[in-house]
Amino acid sequence: MALTKVTRSGITDDSINADKIEDGTIVDADITPGTITNAKLAGSIANAKLANSSITVNGSSVSLGGSFTAGSIDWQSVVSGNTTMVAGRGYFVNTTSGAINMTLPSSASAGDTIAIKDYAGTFGSNSLNILRNGHNIQGVANNSEISTNRASVVLVYIDSTKGWLFTNESNVADLQNIQHIAATGGTVTTSGDFKVHAFTGDGCFVVSNAGNSAGSNKVDYLVVAGGGGAHGDAGGGGGGGGFRVSNEYSLPGPTMSPLANPTGLTVTATTFPISVGAGGAFPSSGSNSVFSTITSAGGGATGTAGGSGGGSRANSCSQGAGNTPPVSPPQGNNGGANPFGVYSGAAGGGGAGAAGSNTAPNQTGGAGGIGSFVSTTLAVSGGTPGPVGSTKYYSGGGGGSFDGGSGTAANASPAGGGGNGNGSGAGANATANTGGGAGGGRTAGGSTGGKGIVILRYKFQN
Repeated sequence: MALTKVTRSGITDDSINADKIEDGTIVDADITPGTITNAKLAGSIANAKLANSSITVNGSSVSLGGSFTAGSIDWQSVVSGNTTMVAGRGYFVNTTSGAINMTLPSSASAGDTIAIKDYAGTFGSNSLNILRNGHNIQGVANNSEISTNRASVVLVYIDSTKGWLFTNESNVADLQNIQHIAATGGTVTTSGDFKVHAFTGDGCFVVSNAGNSAGSNKVDYLVVAGGGGAHGDAGGGGGGGGFRVSNEYSLPGPTMSPLANPTGLTVTATTFPISVGAGGAFPSSGSNSVFSTITSAGGGATGTAGGSGGGSRANSCSQGAGNTPPVSPPQGNNGGANPFGVYSGAAGGGGAGAAGSNTAPNQTGGAGGIGSFVSTTLAVSGGTPGPVGSTKYYSGGGGGSFDGGSGTAANASPAGGGGNGNGSGAGANATANTGGGAGGGRTAGGSTGGKGIVILRYKFQN
């Protein structure tokens, strides 16, 4: 016969336990919602009985019953070699045996955090380099260097613009990796923290490391063009080659030209062809000298425009204009004029420091204009000594001759390599690698201006 269900009143409290219930005989439909309260649940429910056996925290899965540290850094064992870092971790870095590179993750999300601490207090002697691995650091595409003992930093990634930012810095100086220019080419000399490359002929300045603003990334330059040739028949002096110089690294004022541009050139890791202008053989002007964007114009031949202009002939009123083409600061000055017409003196060529002198009465030739000067710290080659100690002069104008009778030829500038005028024969050639203008002559033929020079200077260490 059929069994009748047992009512609740027929069951004594606690008389039915788990051993008396067959697995699977009680299903959800047999339990009225809300009838099982917390008070009726003894002990705990095993994780395996739950539909979800893990939770996700900050993108990482954590199993139920597992543990994690919220809002903190997972510090690792001491690191003593180059390491690629992982977000969420902290690194004690031991540089006792040498500098160490710690590379940031190749991919990063906003909020990723990394901490670093100097383990042995040796970052000052063996630095820690943080390699950016394609991301900006502090908004700049540069690696970072930490070189102070006991330093510690925390980096947090924010976005592709700023990249990793230092949110906590302790005992840290400049966090940017210090890099200096490294280059080859020309004749190289070392003076303190500076390298100087001198080119007395064409060549290449090859930059293998462009450096950065924390170390050096600019080059000071002296670019002197070839001087102008001079006429051999009552000739005016040739003009000095264009003179252009910079003073980014603040060589002292008394030994640097007032024509110096206060800003040098920023370089890139590439090859810069160097052109050193030849002196002009009359009737030619000098040739240009070139470094990167800096071009110095060749000095003008007698009566011709150029870096500095050539002086007028004794039988001509034509004087050469200087600073042609115009640049600022100016690269040279005008040649001297002849206000007396034929059978007079010939004018001096212009120099970087002053215009050439005009002719004087009684068939007296005009002196060449003085060149301009730079510190011997930069002027390691070429040039001529000047009246100021520790300097060399370049781009002086040539002296003028005269026309007929028994006139007086003029000398070149007091300094700058120009040639003297001559009252009985050919004028003097200018000195090589000074950019000086040639001296005017008294007989047919002509004389030759001085070859130019290019000198570059930069900081290669602190």
